[in-house]
Amino acid sequence: MDGGDCIEIAPGIPGLVPVRDSKAAPQGPEVVFPAPAWAAFVADVKRGAL
Repeated sequence: MDGGDCIEIAPGIPGLVPVRDSKAAPQGPEVVFPAPAWAAFVADVKRGAL
């Protein structure tokens, strides 16, 4: 994707999902979500609710 927005998540942290903007701020900062909240957000995006 050219010029698009990008997010990056860091797997492997039990119960948490750190997220950052990998283009604008590749060295951080990160926003950390509880894993269930992140899963609910992703599900809503996939079904077009957001």
